[in-house]
Amino acid sequence: MTYELGLDTFGDVTVDANGQQKPMDQVIRDVVEEAVVADQAGVHFIGLGEHHRPDFAISAPEVILAAIAGRTSKIHLGTAVTVLSSDDPIRVFQRFSTLNAISNGRAEVILGRGSFTESYPLFGYAMDDYKLLFEEKLDIFAKLVREPSLTWSGQTRTALNNQIVYPPTAKPLTTWVGVGGSPESVVRVVRQDLQLMLAIIGGDPRRFLPYIDLYHRAVDQLGRTVRPIGIHSPGFVAETDEAAQEALWPHYQTMFGRLGRERGWPPTTKERFLEEVHHGSLYVGSPETVAKKIAGAMRDLKIQRFDMKYATGPQPHDQLLKCIQLYGEKVIPMVHDLLAA
Repeated sequence: MTYELGLDTFGDVTVDANGQQKPMDQVIRDVVEEAVVADQAGVHFIGLGEHHRPDFAISAPEVILAAIAGRTSKIHLGTAVTVLSSDDPIRVFQRFSTLNAISNGRAEVILGRGSFTESYPLFGYAMDDYKLLFEEKLDIFAKLVREPSLTWSGQTRTALNNQIVYPPTAKPLTTWVGVGGSPESVVRVVRQDLQLMLAIIGGDPRRFLPYIDLYHRAVDQLGRTVRPIGIHSPGFVAETDEAAQEALWPHYQTMFGRLGRERGWPPTTKERFLEEVHHGSLYVGSPETVAKKIAGAMRDLKIQRFDMKYATGPQPHDQLLKCIQLYGEKVIPMVHDLLAA
């Protein structure tokens, strides 16, 4: 069985050596450098999340991925996620088929509805259409992945009749759908014959086993092909467990404190943070600790792909670079050894 380990980032706006917030243009250049280091360290995939907020610098991930493609040779390039509901699925396909050509076949896309909703009013979409927009646009994209011409009709755009979309891809574009944990979403992925990426950002990852089982039941019932399953979770790697926890905690506290104020959550605590580190879906620690936790989750969930969101809050760029190096050079080989055993 083939196992893949990747990294994700939203381009969190970081701080410099003096604790001052960096401008977004520098953060974007830092993300390119981080991806180059990931390529050199042997990481399989780098995913850039699309957001339209003051705390995340990446709003046009495909542009940054094209820059990364020109400076890397092996790492696969994609999103985490592309907010398909508030974009045009044909233009998304064209951007990724172009990225696929530039990178010599290394493009992947992870499609989703997004955990933030700023893009909907920004691009003129109503939240009342949240479900319908994604259903119809995913249907269009799934057809484009498999068919040379597109015939489609629905409620959210004008109909298409034998429309050819350029440029084509030499082989079907690797397409994942990010799912937060609803049975309906899992079955939708199977129905469209795409790859399932579960976003597990809290709690014991094994609580998602029913969704894995549902995926396989749906594959059998719908006569689909079993495809790789992946999970996305946050984490951070340093030389020791204590160093990783102490480096991440203040930035984790900053980010979740901000989100808590927006969404009405209670303030996060160090105790809750450590509970997630030790028993939940926060992969924080030394290379040995993180590798054991990743391998355990992959084995227990019977998945083939793990993507770690390595940037959480305004953590300095130099800490992120060291994390990426340790992840690629130490964590990934350890995970492969543990899974082989």
